[in-house]
This record gives sequence, structure tokens and C-alpha cells, in this order.
Amino acid sequence: MALSDIDLTQVKYYDLNNEVNIPKDGKIQLDKDQAALKDFIENNVKPNTKQFASVTARYKWLEDNDYIEDGFMDKYSDAFIEKLYDYLKQQNFHFHSFMAAYKFYAQYALRTNDKEYYLENYIDRVAMNALYLANGDEELAMILADEIIHQRYQPATPTFLNVGRKRRGEFVSCFAIQPTDNMNTIGRTINSALQLSKIGGGVGINLSNLREAGAPIKKIENAASGVVPVMKLLEDSFSYSNQLGQRQGAGVVYLSVFHPDIIEFLGAKKENADEKIRLKTLSLGVTVPDKFYELVEKDEDMYLFSPYDVERVYGKPFSYVDITEEYDNMVANDEIHKKKVNARDLEDEISKLQQESGYPYIINIDTVNRDNPIDGKIVMSNLCSEIAQVQTPSIVADDQSYETLGTDISCNLGSTNIANMMNTPDFGRSIRAIVRGLTRISDVESLDVVPSIKKGNELSHSIGLGAMGLHGYLAKNHIQYGSPVAVEFTSVYFMLLNYWSLVASNEIAKERHETFHNFEKSKYADGSYFDKYVSKDWGPKSDLVKKLFANIHIPTIDDWKKLKDDVMADGLYNEYRLAVAPNGSTSYINDSTASLTPIINRIEERQEKMIGKIYYPAPYLSNDTMPYYRSAYDMDMRTVIDTYAAAQQHVDQSLSLTLFVRSTMPEGLYEWKNGRTNKMTTRDLNILRHYAYKKGIKSIYYVRTFTDDNDEIGANQCESCVI
Repeated sequence: MALSDIDLTQVKYYDLNNEVNIPKDGKIQLDKDQAALKDFIENNVKPNTKQFASVTARYKWLEDNDYIEDGFMDKYSDAFIEKLYDYLKQQNFHFHSFMAAYKFYAQYALRTNDKEYYLENYIDRVAMNALYLANGDEELAMILADEIIHQRYQPATPTFLNVGRKRRGEFVSCFAIQPTDNMNTIGRTINSALQLSKIGGGVGINLSNLREAGAPIKKIENAASGVVPVMKLLEDSFSYSNQLGQRQGAGVVYLSVFHPDIIEFLGAKKENADEKIRLKTLSLGVTVPDKFYELVEKDEDMYLFSPYDVERVYGKPFSYVDITEEYDNMVANDEIHKKKVNARDLEDEISKLQQESGYPYIINIDTVNRDNPIDGKIVMSNLCSEIAQVQTPSIVADDQSYETLGTDISCNLGSTNIANMMNTPDFGRSIRAIVRGLTRISDVESLDVVPSIKKGNELSHSIGLGAMGLHGYLAKNHIQYGSPVAVEFTSVYFMLLNYWSLVASNEIAKERHETFHNFEKSKYADGSYFDKYVSKDWGPKSDLVKKLFANIHIPTIDDWKKLKDDVMADGLYNEYRLAVAPNGSTSYINDSTASLTPIINRIEERQEKMIGKIYYPAPYLSNDTMPYYRSAYDMDMRTVIDTYAAAQQHVDQSLSLTLFVRSTMPEGLYEWKNGRTNKMTTRDLNILRHYAYKKGIKSIYYVRTFTDDNDEIGANQCESCVI
């Protein structure tokens, strides 16, 4: 039997899974999901998986028939590969939900060219990842196989899906690029967007350097068209470059809140915008310096500055000028054209659009740069707002070659699964192996089509390790999300990620006698990065959190002092190490809650193409854990912000923080609503954004609104750079 022969009207697994959503005697029928899982494996997977006489015979057949890459398997002996497989089989891996198995076989498992038969199971995909990421190092291959099969580590979708395949996409998740203020770099940026979208990742583009509408071009007044037409060109580019129709190209454009086109920029996303300027698929983000928050709090007018004039006066692109520091000087400088708006009116415009569409993302750009340990300036983020890395601008000649080749960003992502990591036999060993696996992706990536991306990666070796499953782990341990204990746990967990990723990067630098570019100018090199860790014990304080970490070594102040000395002496290989992206299908495969976010529903409903609805019970859901699974829409978002802030203080990049609000807010949730309307207003979002800013949050991803007619606004539709 082949997959196309399955009669979907006769199979039981969809119906069984759907019964999970139908309570019986007031209880969720979780047993129905297990029955659906068993039926799916027996009647979909087993009959349609091609069998081989041995592991060696399987790999030979896959190579002979052009299913897997030549060469990388030759770094291992047949005996070692058999040993690896024997170990993986002994671990007795099983999916824990129907959704997990369905997602793996629908999206990740290698199939025959006619799509009729599966050519691998989960163990095969784990083995392929471990062997590829270890690059011939047998010890590392065994450790990585152990991490992935026990689902302590989950490579990002592009990596997990593509490694080892002959016909594949790239391993990296997403990109960030920027034009400067001339037609040559705009043209080059559009070409780069086309090329990167074809490869498969979401693309972030910073437009803040472009002159505003009406600015002069070669002394001709009112000549420039501004950023909105460039946005339209980019949206059309992403629509065109859509991987042969397999998915919509995805991009986000960022603009400074002090750019003169900011009102038009926001207006292009509104439902009632003129069709000539309306953006349907392109995402929007705004970079917000401290000065904006200050002007809003004082209820003052603010000035928007011409990037063309600012660059002439300061000798560098607009994004690279510190607006907070230079604001008064720029206001007083008659050489800089400017226009005046009311700061609170502009803030309300941002909140109105967030209510209507979920956009724009917010990047607190001064917070990002204050915490940046690397020499240089961060000017933007990526499609999911968790990447924060320095860039340098490029200068493009008339023939589209580079006069100055700058550096841009590619994102090499992966995630730890918190619940499973807390059961690791050796936390440090796990993270050190994971960092090496992620670094392998950075080492092999070489994107000639966009030279600035290639150069940035070659100089930085940056990676982005994060975490998933926080809410599930907390519920499993009867801890309320956002409680003081939960926030404390989050801080300690991310302190450990930070410590061991630094240890790993330092070890790689020692072995290779190589550091990231300009290491000597970083806060790592002078030791100042470590000040907060050598002056305070960041270990658990409460009895409950001490108990949770009882079997895990907590670095002492002396451990941090030694690490500081080691890093100052031998450097770090990876310029950036940590970032928390959203989770897509990999959280289902891991039977995990997504990222650090609270759940929305105890039983999540997913609309799947062709087959209808599939239901996913929250991990560890039972009558026992039910009280600890409150919906994000019923939570005070300040507890979510507090949770992310606890992690952020240990993360060198950023975290994708989504805010969840109801259009009609629950009584008593926010004290400032008392005596006022219970309808969500722009004021509510303004207050939450200011709270996040004061808590040290670097970025806000979507604002998701649950409406009174049970619709969701701002739900993430893009899976191109989620993990």
C-alpha cells in the first residue's frame, strides 16, 4: 500500500484525535489522543515505510538513488554508524501525542520522489543530524544523538529538515540586511531579498537610512519618494520569490520612530489604506530609542529628522547616529530638516495599528545597544525579533559591485527543551555539545548570492540557542506561570545556558586558535561583561527552585571568575550565542509548549491543509496539572514580561515576546481599568509597552488580540524563521 492509497474516510486516527475536544463526564478524553497516535503509526507509518536489510544497506541505497549528500557519511566507519543506531534504538523513543507523530511524518520525514513512501523514521532523522553536525567527531556524534533523541535539543526546522539531504534548502533560519541612502544599495537590497527568500529564510530589512518622501535628490526639491514605495517593491519581491510556490516569501521592514515617513509607514498596513500603498503580507517593525519614551512620558512634541541631512551632518547613515544622545543637537541644527508631531499621538497610532493587525514589532534599540557586548552598533532585528547583532553598512557602486562590503546577519538557531534539559545527566555536557552542533551550521554556511551575509557569518560565527517548553515544565511541577518562583526558575535556567555556552565557545576558540572578528574590542576581552556575575550569586534562592536544580551544578562566583580569566586569555569563537525564537512545528514534535510563552488553550486546535482540524493537548495535561494551565489571554501580561525579563538579563541577543490581550478584558486583571471601560484601548497597550521597556525588554513581537467574536488578530502566520 502507498500513502495515496489511504482512504481518509476510513482511517480512525483523525476521528479519534477529534474526540479529544469532546469532554466525556466532564473530563478531557486524553486517552483518545493516545489511541489516535497508535492507529496512525500502525495504519499510516508502518505499512508505508520502505524497509532495508541493514543500516548500511539503507544508506547505500539512499546515496545510490540521490536522496542524501555524498561524502559526509564517509567520515564515519560502518561499524560506528551501526553502534550509533544500536544506541538510538535502545533509547526506545516514542512520540507522546498524535500531533507530534503527524507533524514529523507530514513535514520532516524523507520520502520517495513520488511522495508515496517514507524513507526514514525519527531515529533516522536524529542520526542524520547527529552525524552531520558532528562532522566526523565520533564522540560528539554520540553526545548529539543522545541530546536529540531525548529531545533535550531541537535544531531549528531548516537544519533538522535539510541536513544530509541531496535536494535541500539551506540550514539557516533567517536573515537581516540594510540599504543605505542611494539607489544602488536599494537595488542591491531588493536583489538580496529575492535571493534570500528563494533560499527559504525570512528576511529583515532596515529602511531607516533612506531619505524621506519629498527630500531633495541632487538639489531637486521634493524629489524623493520615501520608504513606502520601496516597501511595496519588497513585498512584490517576496511574493515572487516564493520557493516555487511552496510558501509565501516572508519579510519585515524596520523604520526608526524618528523617521519623517513613520506615519505613512504605519498607515501602509491599515485595512483602509489605499490599494496603491497597502501592504498585505510584509511585516512592520519600529526601532524605538529611549528618547521616544521620555518625550511620551513628558507629553511633549517630538521632531522627526531627515536621514539625508543627518547623514550629511554626521558623516554616517541615520541608523548609526545615537538619537537619544544627539536629539537636542539635531533639533538645534538648522542644517537638518525636521518635522514636528506629538509624541503621544504617534504612540497612539502605533497602538491602534497593533490592535488592528498585531504590528508593528517594537525594538527598544537603546536597550539592545546598552546590553550589547560587541563593538559596533545594532540597528535592527529579524523577522521574529529575537536576533540582535551588529552590522556595518555597505556602499554599492553604479555597476552594482561593492565599493565597501559591509556585514549583514544570518541566523543559525536551535532550542533546548526545558523539561527534558532539567533531566539531563550533565547540563554542561549537553550545552557544550549543542553549541558545537550549532557552530557547525555557521561553519558550513557560505551564501555567495549575498556577499554581505557571507562576510558577516564568516567574521562572527554567530549562533542563537534558545529554549522551549517553559509553561509545560512549570505546570508539570505545579508552578503558576509568572509567579515569583517561576520567574526565579527562568533566571537560573538562562544563567546556566549563558554560562555553558560561554564555556563551549571559549573551548572552541582555544582549539582553533581563532576568535570572532574584533574580539579584542568586546566587553568579553576587557572582562567587563562578567562584572555582574562575579559580584553576585545568581543561583537559586527559594527552597522550591533549589529543589528543581538539586541535581544540576550551579556555577559559583569562583566558577565565573575562572571563566572570565579563560575568556580574556583565549577569547570566544561565537560573537553571539543566545536568542529565543518562536516555535513552530518542532514544539509539537517535542511534545512541548512553545518557546517561553504561556499556552492559549489547554486543547489547541490546528487547521491542517487537506485534512481539517487536529487537536493538541498541552504537554503533561491532566486533572492534576489543569489549574496551572491558564490561557495567555487571561493572564496579566506584566507577568509574561517579568518572565521574559528574567531570561533577557542572561541572553546576549533578544527574545520573541508576544503580548496576548482580549478585546474585552477580564474584570480586575489590570488595576488601571478599574472604573473605566473593560474594552481594550490604545492606553492599555501603551502602558504595557512602557512597562516592558522599563523591565529591560529588548523586543516585542506580535500583539495578539482575541476578539469578542472569537477571532484572533495578530496571529503569527510566518513559519520561515521559527524554530
